[in-house]
Amino acid sequence: MKLYAHVTDNDWFDVVSRVAGIDEVNFWQPGGGSKAFRVLQPGEPFLFKLRSPFNHIAGGGYFLKQTILPISLAWETFDIKNGARSFSDLRALIVKRRRESLSSRDDFMIGCILLTQPFFFDRPEWIPVPSDWRSAIQQGKHYTTAEEPGKSLWEKIQIRLAKLPGYMMPEQRVEDLARYGKEMLVRPRLGQGTFRIMVTDAYHRACAITEEHSLPALEAAHIKPFNESGPHAVNNGLLLRSDFHRLFDRGYITVTPEYRIEVSRRLKEEFENGRSYYPFHGKPLGHLPGLPEDRPSNELLIWHNDNIFRA
Repeated sequence: MKLYAHVTDNDWFDVVSRVAGIDEVNFWQPGGGSKAFRVLQPGEPFLFKLRSPFNHIAGGGYFLKQTILPISLAWETFDIKNGARSFSDLRALIVKRRRESLSSRDDFMIGCILLTQPFFFDRPEWIPVPSDWRSAIQQGKHYTTAEEPGKSLWEKIQIRLAKLPGYMMPEQRVEDLARYGKEMLVRPRLGQGTFRIMVTDAYHRACAITEEHSLPALEAAHIKPFNESGPHAVNNGLLLRSDFHRLFDRGYITVTPEYRIEVSRRLKEEFENGRSYYPFHGKPLGHLPGLPEDRPSNELLIWHNDNIFRA
């Protein structure tokens, strides 16, 4: 298994480490055209190596994916989990690092490394960087648990994780090995924010029904709601235009296991309208994820048809 120790802004770490019950973080990169991060597979550890004067590894999380988002969507999705206390603070931090003239109206793009189940060590538990770490390293360094010093580093992290009150390691799922690669040891859990972005990217930022691409109008809908024990999983999601999302949640629209759209007759009966929606009745979804495992679960669609849809 690989580890990656990334040079981490001390103020960012201070903010996210103080958020009670935090389950995900956005480790943002100021540039919108950031280089692809291909070092880790989903589920592998991403470590926070603090800058001078600390120069220790103080925590980490589990890598999910890298993506690029408008700064407004990053804030709307992750809020303080961006490592800033307000949207204006986040914007100021990024503008400072980009060193370019940006209008206050610019909704510029930023790179985002999405991490789940972050962990933070108390100051006495911080880990000195491995002996091969060089001060000239600007971004980070990868290690492997198969050889030193990565093996010892991971052992130290596991010892500290075991001491964290209430912290639960991600589950090991053998069936996921083929999907994520042979070195994948754990299956990370998605939080609400990472669920939203994972669904948005799986649908290539297009509404599953209308194929609308205007990102501010799109929302990730749970097929089986989270408060009904529906998982934060991509196959429990549909990317929908906001009005379709509301109708889907309230049972006026559903999707069959054959991926066909059904619009309830009760929309017309109760509101004496619906002419914008009935033309979609009986049609196949306009857009689906490219990966079969990301497509809506038949079992969950049946649940929505049986329990939510107003037939």
